[in-house]
Amino acid sequence: MKFVDPDRPASGLLFDGRVSENFKLSSGTWVHVGELRVGAISAVAPAILDAVVTGHDRDEVGLLAFLNPAACREICGADCQGDIAHHPALHGHFRAAFEAFNRHNAGSSRRIARILLMTEPPSIDGNEITDKGYINQRAVLERRAALVERLHSGNGHPDVVVLDDQTSAPRAAVGS
Repeated sequence: MKFVDPDRPASGLLFDGRVSENFKLSSGTWVHVGELRVGAISAVAPAILDAVVTGHDRDEVGLLAFLNPAACREICGADCQGDIAHHPALHGHFRAAFEAFNRHNAGSSRRIARILLMTEPPSIDGNEITDKGYINQRAVLERRAALVERLHSGNGHPDVVVLDDQTSAPRAAVGS
């Protein structure tokens, strides 16, 4: 809870908890962020350290995935050179993991349609990590708004994994 007006406590309180992270898709369907985030992280563990769910007022749910570099290098193998977020083996790993996840989460509010693989960790200085060490969903979405736009803008970005809307099969190869 927080005060509506900190200078006038009598004006009332507002709920300021995790429920505020939930959002609606353009269809009006609610996305329950906490539950979906935990499921998504588990689906591809240990390849990501944390994630932020995206899709507010959009047609589909996306994920900003903060990569675990050590785990991702193991997935990519000996030829892991350069930016791991662009590596085909890592994209294949994420596609397979989220195709399986989506088979059990077919509803539009539970299905991950696109994932942006990020190598830059959440920023403490940017308030993306709370004092208790948790991801601050709202701060990440605000600070990385351009990345959210890129994630939802379509195909062709080398760090975005896109899954097909209907069948969870991979779309055409990710652009370079």
